[in-house]
Amino acid sequence: MTDKNNTGLRIVMAQQDFMVGAIEANASKMLAACNEARDELAADVIVFPELALTGYPPEDLLLRAHFIGQVEAAVARLTDGITGITAVVGYPLQEEGVLYNVAGVIRDGGIAGLYRKQHLPNYGVFDEKRYFAAGDAPCIVPVRDVRLGITICEDIWVQGPACQAAEAGAAVLININASPFHTGKRDEREQMLAQRARNSNLPIVYVNLVGGQDELVFDGGSFAVGPDGVVTQHAPACVEGLYPVDFRCGDRLLPVPADCAPVLSEEAAVYGALVLGVRDYVKKNGFGGAVLGLSGGIDSALTLAIAVDAIGAERVSVVMMPSRYTADMSSEDARAEAELLGVDYHVIPIEGPFSSFLGVLEEIFHGTEPDTTEENIQARCRGIILMALSNKQGRILLTTGNKSEVSVGYATLYGDMAGGYAPIKDVPKLLVYRLSEYRNSLGRVIPQRVIERPPSAELAPDQVDADSLPPYEILDPILERYIEHDQSVEEIVSAGFEVAVVRRVAKLVDRNEYKRRQAPPGVRITQRAFGRDRRYPITSGYQNFQNTDSSSSPV
Repeated sequence: MTDKNNTGLRIVMAQQDFMVGAIEANASKMLAACNEARDELAADVIVFPELALTGYPPEDLLLRAHFIGQVEAAVARLTDGITGITAVVGYPLQEEGVLYNVAGVIRDGGIAGLYRKQHLPNYGVFDEKRYFAAGDAPCIVPVRDVRLGITICEDIWVQGPACQAAEAGAAVLININASPFHTGKRDEREQMLAQRARNSNLPIVYVNLVGGQDELVFDGGSFAVGPDGVVTQHAPACVEGLYPVDFRCGDRLLPVPADCAPVLSEEAAVYGALVLGVRDYVKKNGFGGAVLGLSGGIDSALTLAIAVDAIGAERVSVVMMPSRYTADMSSEDARAEAELLGVDYHVIPIEGPFSSFLGVLEEIFHGTEPDTTEENIQARCRGIILMALSNKQGRILLTTGNKSEVSVGYATLYGDMAGGYAPIKDVPKLLVYRLSEYRNSLGRVIPQRVIERPPSAELAPDQVDADSLPPYEILDPILERYIEHDQSVEEIVSAGFEVAVVRRVAKLVDRNEYKRRQAPPGVRITQRAFGRDRRYPITSGYQNFQNTDSSSSPV
């Protein structure tokens, strides 16, 4: 048993990974955590994340009466099973036909307190107003003569609930969360909690979910701040664990300084989120492993490294599919990548199927010049081979396209876009390079030549990306402004970019919405990813620029 200050209070932050819909398994995990926190950590209180019992986000499962019935049964099981410790548990509660997002305080066979979330986020990846009604009252629960105030996630981002809890007599504020990762999120959380702690004059314990759920990654990073807003303890990112926070009781309750996980570089934070997202997607969906096409280029090399770090080399297989346009260095580098990471490696040339398709289409294509049609046939030959391996091996096919390519449609439907999950779908090309350098800093797995050579799809003679796209040093900043910040063409041009380039990029983004709707899900690491939090119509007459070029992008 771990000792604690006998005159204080110990709260354990249960930073854990709960699977959406696995209600019974989640309840069992909570009971085990309660027992460990009580018996091994001598805790007075254990705090679980938002909607931990159902996993987050449960989405339209919340509309099923049977699902809500399972939740009610699991809450009864927790109430019966949690003894000798106070547990703060997140779950949906239905009262008189109205559903609330609640934090239940469970102790000694009963519910000692119930807090209904007051501020329901309805932006970005969140749509809680679709399911829940808002509460309006504080919840104060005494534990060892210390009055705990309870809030849920979004409540801490506005001033009202924290001050409401303070006015009701809280000595410490508990905030339970399912806060997804994006770059810079740790700083945002710490700044907001510091402000809220100072406003309310309360210490705050912030407990966050960890794990991957479809496109979202919850990075944990639970922490505590004193009433002065200073962080006193910080759990690591992307790691499950039970983390005790001790408080001294005196004239006021103060957190005892403890371990603070180091602040990660942007590359380290993003790479960790990508690995966690892939690991949980493969594991939670029951795949035996992963397969991907290895081209000798940087995108597939980074995707391979992520896959191996996520699920292990023994569960990853790769295939190089050279064409008549594949450079020798690409074949050499692909083999080197596979050998460095120790994965199962195969070479399957596509010249045979490509030639066969050209033969089948020869009569109907007579009199036309080769164009992107022939390029896309090559990509689709590869897609068929990869899907066949995925089916036969029972392994998920990982696609290797990055955000820059997906944005402007530089990808082939039913070709390189074919697959079950897209690890770097939300990673711009320039960040791909930085992540590759970061991964090599941990141990070289990507040949330096792959990082340094000009990127190419190798679907035509001497082809490089720069033949079809602006340089990524120009393209990526334009895409960030247009996609993530919703800036107009005029605003982007006023920032110093060439008007013709901006117009062309904006048009490519808009015209390729139909492709992105058919793309696999992938890990979200920016504040505006393609998927849950960017919903644009495919069919639209809207234009925010003048452009007489009516050509469409290749499919």
